[in-house]
Amino acid sequence: MAYATQSTIEVQVITLVKLAGWAIAVGIVMGSPVAGTIAFPTGAIAQAQTSELDRAIADGNRLFREGSAESLRKAIEQFEKALELARSTKAQDKQALSLLRLGRLHSDLGEKPKALDYYNQALPLYRAVGDRSGEATTLNNIGRVYDALGEKTKALDYYNQALPLRRAVGDRSGEATTLKNIGGVYASQKQP
Repeated sequence: MAYATQSTIEVQVITLVKLAGWAIAVGIVMGSPVAGTIAFPTGAIAQAQTSELDRAIADGNRLFREGSAESLRKAIEQFEKALELARSTKAQDKQALSLLRLGRLHSDLGEKPKALDYYNQALPLYRAVGDRSGEATTLNNIGRVYDALGEKTKALDYYNQALPLRRAVGDRSGEATTLKNIGGVYASQKQP
């Protein structure tokens, strides 16, 4: 039985890696045939995780739109799953989105401190990825929580941080929402 030389094996492994994009673990023992294990394609693993992540986000959004307390709880489960997958794939944009959604869900369920925790985790991620629209939405939502907690000065501070970002990205609807929120604070304080 003929054995391949090490240089021939190296060329074959490099060719396999280049052609298939597969992670290959090859054990070479001097004077013996190549013994090895072929692992899953690295690209396929990342693609499967991304698909699962996108599916969790889509399912969470669908459940959120249903609006019942039960569906909101199920949406939380989906966004927690999405957050875990986003962290494992280092997808900061999807981490931020999942955290933003978790904050909104907890806020809608009346769990304001938990909502603030999620929003405060989302905010630096949106800033890190340069998503000014996501940053503005997060700032506005933090303002909404403080507004609901009766902390009107803090609410105004966050709304006023969100407003120029909404304008900068051309989000006219978001700008209107933030202006309405600012007006609501002033109206509750009976200020012009």
